[in-house]
This record gives sequence, structure tokens and C-alpha cells, in this order.
Amino acid sequence: MDFNILNKINTPDDVKKLNTAELKELASDIREALLRKVSTKGGHFGPNLGMVEATIAMHYVFNSPVDKIVYDVSHQSYPHKMLTGRKNAFTNPEEYHSVTGYTSQHESEHDFFTIGHTSTSVSLACGLAKARDVKGEKGNVIAVIGDGSLSGGEAYEGLNNAAELGNNMIIVVNDNDMSIAENHGGLYKNLKLLRETKGQAENNFFKTLGLDYVFVDGHDIEALIETFSKVKDIDHPIVVHMYTIKGKGYDKAVENKEPFHYTMPFDLETGKLLGDFSAETYISILSNFLEENARRDKKVVGITAATPSFMGLNSLRTPEFKDQYIDVGIAEEHAIALASGMASQGAKPVAVFMSSFIQRTYDQLSQDLAINNNPALIVVNAGGISGADVTHLGLFDIPLISNIPNIVYLAPTSKEEYLAMLQWGLDQQEQPVVVRTPSAEVVSTGEKIKPDFSKLNTYKKVAQGNKVAIIGLGAFFKLGQEVKKHLKETTGIDATLINPRFITGLDENMLNSLVEDHEVVITLEDGLLNGGFGEKIARFYGDKDVKVLNFGATKEFTDSVPVEELYTRYHLTKELIVDDIKSALK
Repeated sequence: MDFNILNKINTPDDVKKLNTAELKELASDIREALLRKVSTKGGHFGPNLGMVEATIAMHYVFNSPVDKIVYDVSHQSYPHKMLTGRKNAFTNPEEYHSVTGYTSQHESEHDFFTIGHTSTSVSLACGLAKARDVKGEKGNVIAVIGDGSLSGGEAYEGLNNAAELGNNMIIVVNDNDMSIAENHGGLYKNLKLLRETKGQAENNFFKTLGLDYVFVDGHDIEALIETFSKVKDIDHPIVVHMYTIKGKGYDKAVENKEPFHYTMPFDLETGKLLGDFSAETYISILSNFLEENARRDKKVVGITAATPSFMGLNSLRTPEFKDQYIDVGIAEEHAIALASGMASQGAKPVAVFMSSFIQRTYDQLSQDLAINNNPALIVVNAGGISGADVTHLGLFDIPLISNIPNIVYLAPTSKEEYLAMLQWGLDQQEQPVVVRTPSAEVVSTGEKIKPDFSKLNTYKKVAQGNKVAIIGLGAFFKLGQEVKKHLKETTGIDATLINPRFITGLDENMLNSLVEDHEVVITLEDGLLNGGFGEKIARFYGDKDVKVLNFGATKEFTDSVPVEELYTRYHLTKELIVDDIKSALK
């Protein structure tokens, strides 16, 4: 395919020159570009396929960037990028990596924020509209929200405030009847009613907030252009509710919406992922653990915030466990408070989150859970230093969680420790327990580990040595083993090796025991150094004659930097660490 129309589009002004037939051909070009790129490189797929006609219509009617479009989560922004000067990143394989998967004001004047988390577009757009008004400027402000984002608390807050703005504000609700997985919550029942009545139902959530409202078919370009033309330059807030089909243009994505929300590279003919995914993972281990415990104990309930597949809760999405599985939608804050309430009454909630998403729960972890000391089990996945984009970094969970009183945060180093920690966290009734899933490949030692960590902050000394002590936390314990071996080979020093297990506290007896015959203590953690685990060790040794070297990530936002490059930057290779140890010993 030669992208006959798309190749002519360099700015949104070029879209305005097309006739209806050409606009429809442009939609075909965009979908073909999405199919080619995402099947090759991976990315958000279904949401973007469903947003093609609406994006074309918006750029046909509105005058970006004077009229400002804000995309929620950016899951739906690929077509927008193609129409705003970045099409080569989708049509030329050599330029596939030239743009990010999210909107970015650093890429284009047509983007206004770097956005990768959910439910934010309406609030951000309210800010743009208020700034416009106080500066006496003109122009439309359009917030595009969808893909389940309305289930997030900030979306409600933004809608509530938008209704009071009293000036131009256009909220485009892309209703594709899906979140990342299937939708959950009362709001979506109302959206279904509005879809079925083409917006005519008397019961209308948006109108109850005081917002004007209009309904339109999200794949009818002519109807979309007509609707957007009517609301352009409107003098009050209005919701444009459009129904779209997630995955439109690729039948397999329509039939299997959840796995094609975000996908790794796949074969276009079969829809099957490229590569071998048969190896055991910590997610599959967690899934099996939840299934076994839920079958044994009806009080066990798995909780997800719209990401069951990625978080290991698929095993509970069956009729057998219909009362033991809760998807709260994209509402992590509610999930923590829900878990706390359940745990207070003897239920056994297991709430599972990505590290990047648990950032939204700080207040609930502190106020609703920790202050009340309720024994919920929280599992944090995808924590660690990675080559992820700037909005999905897993660096911040250790400083965030480990410094809240009453919470016990555990870092397993192997499959056996992982299962033991999960079991203890589920069964104990003393305090909230958080387990950090290792981000590395599964390590299985075969060791039998008793699921009892009630003797808090007790470290495990794996090997006794002298002069240098290596404390390797969680997934970086393996790096500690490599450092110990390389240090012995290059210097003859036989280092002490410690698995701390506990992120939230210090084993003062063990740390004190190192003072007599160790000159250097190093800490290794797969996360941010500032406020992290290593700083606790450094503070402990502050008045003692022991040097402490902390290894982890520097406080910075990185954006799709290869992890090998980050490890070199942060001195997280055995060679660089041993060099630093030698320098410290001198």
C-alpha cells in the first residue's frame, strides 16, 4: 500500500483540503499504517484503530494547535500524530522509533502534555481553558477521554469542575465499551443505555452534572464533522459522546479486544505473538498461587484495577471464582481502600498493581490502610529499572511504600521466597504486607522456605566473608552474587553476601556485626536511590567507621533508554561495582 492520501498530509491544514471520499481513504491509510507498525514493533493497537475517523474529523473541523486537543492516556493518539507532522514514524520502518507512544509537547506543537496515566485529560483541559480565559484568548479546548478512563476518580473530579467553567470546553467521550479489559461499574451501564438509545435516554450521567450533551456515531466521518462543526466555538461545556469499535479494521482485534489493547509484535495473518512466551514467569506463578488459595479459602479475593491479564488475575476470571474476583476499573485508590475495608472484617484481599500505577494510591496506603493497620496483601509488579517510557517507570514504589509506618514491604529473590512471602502475607493478621514481584527472569533454588516472616526485619546472611559486605535486595540479589564472584576473582576478597528480604526496616544486629571486620558495605536495589533501601543502611552506618556505597537509579525521568545503558550509567554491572569497591578500599 502506498498511503496515497496520508503521504500528502503534513499538517492538519492538509486534512481540511480533502473531500469526503478522500477523508475515508485517509482513514484506510491510517489503519494500514497502524497495522504495519504495531504488528512489527508492538504498541497500543485496539484503541487507536477505533479512534481513526474521530481524529480525522477533529482535525478537519478544529484549528490545532490554536484549538487545543488533550488525549487521555495517549492510548488513542497515534492517528493524531500521523496528522500532525509525524506520519513517517508510522509509515517508514527506519523512523519507527522516532516518536514516543504517547503525546509529548517536546515532539510537536500539537501536543500539550506528556501523558501516559489515565483519567487526566478533563482536568488538564480545564486548566488549559481557565488559562485561556484569564488571558483573554480565544480558541477551543477539547479533552478526549475513553478506554475506561471514566472509571478513574480524577475523571469525575474533572467533569464536576468542567460543568462550572461556564465557557468553551468540549469533552469527547470515546465510548468503545471497553477499558483495558471489560468495563466494570455503574457508569458503564448508563453509557450502554445511552448507546442503545442514541443519547436519547432520560437517565444521562453527564446531564446530571450540568453538562450539555450530544451523541454521534464515532465511525461516521460526515456525522462527526457535522457534530464537531456545531460544537466548535460553543460558549459552554459540552460532552460529545461517540460510540466506536475498539480494534476496528482488524477483525482479530475486534474479536479479542483485551489482548489487542496493547500488544507485542505479532503475525498479521494469524494474530499470534511473535516469540516464545512459554517460559514460567512470576506473573504465572502469582496466578497459580491465587487460584490455589482462592479454591482453598472462600475469603480470598483478588482485586485488580482494570489490568487482570498483566497482573496475574486471569485465573480468577471464571465462574468458579465469580465472588472472589473484583475489577474496580481504573481506580487504584478505591482498590486500596476496598482491600482495607475487607481485611478489617477478616476477608483476605489480594490487590495487585503495576509499580507505575500504585503511585496513585499513596494517600490510601497511608490513611485508609496503614493507619488502620489492616492486614491486606498488596502485590507490586513491574517494579525496577527498565527501558520503559517516561510515564511507566517502576522506580518509585520503594521510596513511596517503604517509608509508610505499619506496612511491611518484602523483596523476594527467588520463586521459593516469592511464594513463601505471598503465603505469609495472605495468612498473617498483624499488618498490611506488600510483596514486590521480582522484575527479572524466574530464579528457582529448590530451597524449602517456611512462609513465616513474622520476625520482622531479619536479614538472611547467605555467605560469611570479610572486608566487604554485599546487601543485594530482591531482583538485584543475583547481581550481588555476580559481584561477590568477580570481587573474589579480581582481588581475592571473599565478601559477605546478605539477602535483606525486608525493604521497610533494618536488621540492626546483623548490621552491627559487620562493623568489626568489614570496611565497605554496598547496597544494590532495583529502584530509586533517593529515599530508597540503601539510604537506610547508609544512615545506620553514619556514625560508624564503615564506608557505604549505594547502587541503584539516580533521581531522573528517563524515556525509553535501553536498560543496558542505564545499568552502565548507574554503575550496575559487576565490573563497575567492583571498580568502585576497589576505590573505596583505597
